[in-house]
Amino acid sequence: MSVQPRQMLLDPGFDLTLRPMRYPQFYEMYRNAIRNTWTVEEINFEIDLGDLRHKMTPADRHLIHRLVAFFATGDSIVANNLVLNLYQHLNAPEARMYLSRQLYEEALHVQFYLTLLDNYLPDPEERSRAFAAVENIPSIRKKAEFCFKWIDALQGLTRIQTREQRRQFLLNQICFAACIEGLFFFAAFAYVYYFRSRGLLPGLSSGTNWVFRDESCHMHFAFECVRTIRAEEPDLFDAELEAQVRAMLAEAIECELQFAEDVLAGGVAGISLRDMRLYLQHCADQHFERLGMARQYHVRNPLPFMELQDVQELTNFFERRVSAYQVGVQGEVAFDMAF
Repeated sequence: MSVQPRQMLLDPGFDLTLRPMRYPQFYEMYRNAIRNTWTVEEINFEIDLGDLRHKMTPADRHLIHRLVAFFATGDSIVANNLVLNLYQHLNAPEARMYLSRQLYEEALHVQFYLTLLDNYLPDPEERSRAFAAVENIPSIRKKAEFCFKWIDALQGLTRIQTREQRRQFLLNQICFAACIEGLFFFAAFAYVYYFRSRGLLPGLSSGTNWVFRDESCHMHFAFECVRTIRAEEPDLFDAELEAQVRAMLAEAIECELQFAEDVLAGGVAGISLRDMRLYLQHCADQHFERLGMARQYHVRNPLPFMELQDVQELTNFFERRVSAYQVGVQGEVAFDMAF
């Protein structure tokens, strides 16, 4: 009697069998994501509009306009990668269930940023320029080109069959977890929470709280996929792959720092280019540890408002049930990316 080899996460095909379940951790992530359901209609931007007109400097408004321009297309890029490159290659139905939910959440984020732009930029021409930021704002175009490089690397690949193709998939997964979501978006969240620390833009920070929770779960799932693949195929994780990952994160940091130079060009009191560099390096070190790699930068988080506000928000979220939540939350979810 022959014994069938155990199927691995990156083996070609579309396994349709949920029982026996090979990766129950992915199914639990799916269930937890369902519990964290919210709608854009809950968010009120009325106070934000008054803040923008009367309480913010021209430099503050420049930062916000650039930020919402990045938001306008950022989640769409992530969603495209999910559909084009990730879903078809993770061969476990429970993992694809989570990706289906993540795709819904990315669409919800796009709706949130669309509503945000409609409120913040009432002038149609200014809104159009924001939506075209990938083409006409160099600092945003640079980040988009970085993303497209990794999306394009897997274009046309319908089956992962060779060792090199498996490594290329891993690099895509790591890029979108550690760089796009873990650096580009976490830096954007830092700007939002900087304004929150000044008592400004409560609508933006309220919506960002929901997005932050979603993105933390997306990162947790992606890193768990990488951990699972490493356990199944440890030979893929060699010195060459580690060098590629380190070079990738260094490039992402430089892309984000070019954006920081742009958004902080007017001089924003309370946050500097040096702060953002250290914060990005701090985040990168946490990502390296999640990937089983040694830290590289050894710096502390320079943004105290992130530690004072985000950690408490994330810690308390899954212990509360309030009327604003569409689905009551029970149990606990561990967010490993707490800053």
